[in-house]
Amino acid sequence: MGKYAIGLDYGTLSVRALLINVETREEVGSYIYEYPHGSMETELPCGKKLPINWALQHPADYVEGLEKTIRGVVSENHIPPEEVIGIGVDFTSSTILPVLSDKTPLCELPEFKEEPNAYVKLWKHHGAEKQAQYIDRICKERGEEWLSLYGGKVSSEWMLPKVLETVEMAPEVYRKADRFMEAMDWITWILTGEESRSACAAGYKMFYHHEKGYPGKEFFKALNPMMENFVEEKLEAPIKGVGECAGYLTKEMADRLGLKEGTPVATAIIDAHASVPACGIDGPGKMLIIMGTSSCHMIQSEKEEGIPGNCGIVKDGMIPGYFGYESGQCCVGDQFAWFVKNCVPEKYAVDAREKGMNLHTYLTEKCKDLEPGESGLVALDWFNGVRSPLMDFNLTGMILGMNLQTKPEEIYLALLESTAYGTRMIMENFENHGVEVNEIVVAGGIANKNPLLMQIYADVCNKTVRICGTEQSGALGSAILGIIAAGEEVSGYQSAQDVIAAFGRLQDVKYVPDAKRVAAYEKLYQEYTTLFDYFGKGENDVMKRLMEGRK
Repeated sequence: MGKYAIGLDYGTLSVRALLINVETREEVGSYIYEYPHGSMETELPCGKKLPINWALQHPADYVEGLEKTIRGVVSENHIPPEEVIGIGVDFTSSTILPVLSDKTPLCELPEFKEEPNAYVKLWKHHGAEKQAQYIDRICKERGEEWLSLYGGKVSSEWMLPKVLETVEMAPEVYRKADRFMEAMDWITWILTGEESRSACAAGYKMFYHHEKGYPGKEFFKALNPMMENFVEEKLEAPIKGVGECAGYLTKEMADRLGLKEGTPVATAIIDAHASVPACGIDGPGKMLIIMGTSSCHMIQSEKEEGIPGNCGIVKDGMIPGYFGYESGQCCVGDQFAWFVKNCVPEKYAVDAREKGMNLHTYLTEKCKDLEPGESGLVALDWFNGVRSPLMDFNLTGMILGMNLQTKPEEIYLALLESTAYGTRMIMENFENHGVEVNEIVVAGGIANKNPLLMQIYADVCNKTVRICGTEQSGALGSAILGIIAAGEEVSGYQSAQDVIAAFGRLQDVKYVPDAKRVAAYEKLYQEYTTLFDYFGKGENDVMKRLMEGRK
């Protein structure tokens, strides 16, 4: 009899199920389901228009994807139901929805089909920026000490601003909802029939502390009198840490998924955080970057220390036994894509097609012969605002030093370099507060597609860069948690660290800092920090003034 684990990776536009052979440690197969409704950013399914900066989803896509992917990956690989020993789930966050006590999403009720606040608010929903600023002000006026654990500033991407937005815009939705839930907790509730909250999501996105719990009633009352009992009435449920079992597959769901009733289901984890165990990271010193359209930076520590601009510190939030720190950049792959889409001349596109290259590869090849600083350019990686360490989404991107001789590849290189500077800023912020970074590990498609960028990160940060050994790091991390949830008697592994060591993967390739390029980038980084301070810390708010005039 074989042993297998399934990792469910809920992304922004699709869900993937990855099947792992527990005995051979191989990735046996995967199955992907794309959400029919996608990310709803302009209108609801009924055609009702949405305000700007909104990003919603339909929860039916999650359930349909759950069934399609698990049935698909199990049947395609001819796995008997009883051989699946554990299921893990990761999810985008903070991705929240209001539901009834029987798990029904409010958007599925007839009276709320045309109410935007009844749908899932996706992680990148920024409609609640006003509410985030208000909550931030109330926190500081009240002297809420826990705010220091979140970088000292509230983000509109987190749960509470989105809930307050619902209270203010659609109080009838707030009153009707029995629960406001992270989508990851809703899925594990559907799977197991047991309601719980992941310490990962509650800690990073809803201000839960492992010793002090959620903020108190007076704080919520100060936000809005309707929310005085928010925790007790809409949120409270058992908190379970990463590495714990959330519950066991119900008969109903086992029948729907083609699995065995009673199969262990792991406590869910944020999608980016799932890559930590997938990369074999089981302790301090290694900073993981999940690099895609944006980047998420994570590192473990044995101590809890408030760091300005950090996005959260949670005990057992990423791997058991450590405090997991999260920071991030809002715009990485997105700004590369913006440049390629809008700023490349036709002759480059023609030449790239003739050479059988996409424009990213073509521009990267042209960049390889450029030395650091040769073009005289430096850029700020703020094309979608700043997450860490400034936590200011009203800042904008900038490219400095262009003249009439500037070439497209030089601008492209400056954009690549800017993301490395932003990462170094985050790394130094960790180190300045006693959280050491000895090595950088990168996961995500860009890491495998662009060796030049990885070398730039090594040179700018003066750290060795390693690459994740799987292209499905989120799903693998979830599967690892599924194995941990199964327990030693079933899995054969004595501890979570043993499972992580056995299944975590890094490629053999290493990007080692080049002394000459390190010295050159040190000078450019100092220019970046000058611009960072001048435009980012209030000395010149021209970016914000210009933002006010945008239409």
